[in-house]
Amino acid sequence: MQLLDGRKVAKEMLLKLKDEVSGLEIHHILPKLAVILVGKNPASLSYIKQKQLACAETGIAWEQFDFEEDVTTAQLIQKIEELNLDEMVHGILVQLPVPKHIFVPDVIRAINPKKDVDGFTAYNLGKMFLSTDFEDLVPCTPLGIIKMIEHYKIPVEGKEVVVVGHSNIVGKPLATMFLNRDATVTVCHIHTKDLAAHTRNADILCVGVGKRNLITADMVKDGVIVFDIGFNRMENGKITGDVDFENVSKKASYITPVPGGAGPMTVACLMLNTVHAAKRLNNIP
Repeated sequence: MQLLDGRKVAKEMLLKLKDEVSGLEIHHILPKLAVILVGKNPASLSYIKQKQLACAETGIAWEQFDFEEDVTTAQLIQKIEELNLDEMVHGILVQLPVPKHIFVPDVIRAINPKKDVDGFTAYNLGKMFLSTDFEDLVPCTPLGIIKMIEHYKIPVEGKEVVVVGHSNIVGKPLATMFLNRDATVTVCHIHTKDLAAHTRNADILCVGVGKRNLITADMVKDGVIVFDIGFNRMENGKITGDVDFENVSKKASYITPVPGGAGPMTVACLMLNTVHAAKRLNNIP
């Protein structure tokens, strides 16, 4: 069994991006990420800290806009529209979740797709369906999984890939990216009748639903490659994924740890998208 070390791969990505950011200085361009935070959700504060540290590490400029929980959808959209027009801002990110009274689809739709570094707008998600050539700004967690696959030279073509979870942020875009790479893809979710019947067929298994120990050793075949995208905080504060790591790892050929797998890659890919957006907005190949 080999660990898929997201921290190591992310660190290498950030070092390359630091050089890219330095290289943009000759064009008088400093990639800049604008982050909108509503309220003080502890998980959101933790995620934002990781993103801010990654910006500092790569030299990407960071600007944060904090709003109280009673902010309206219209007020958030107004701020987004200001940032859309700001030529110094290349990436706009609204940290989710937001309070329930805010209508998230309208907020996401307000973001200029060229600055949508989370890859959540319908425009960027829709382009992904065409081919790998149109995967310009794609959701960061799926992109992180693909970058790990590329780093570890894991073959995908013709493989049986099972994705557990069909969210717009992870499951659906990840399934699409595997299809673009000629895998045979099965997507499972909460209404799937016999989950184990599908997961046992998987050459590559990706799980991201937020349910601890959802995948047990009897649900996978020998040699499976496992990407655990789940995030669960236990009562003692420890973080675990959706896979019974201790037992599944004994059967897996490759497996991501939690923490230290998909998480760092997600942050690194946000930086990658921000630099990519800065270059595209300034017509730099």
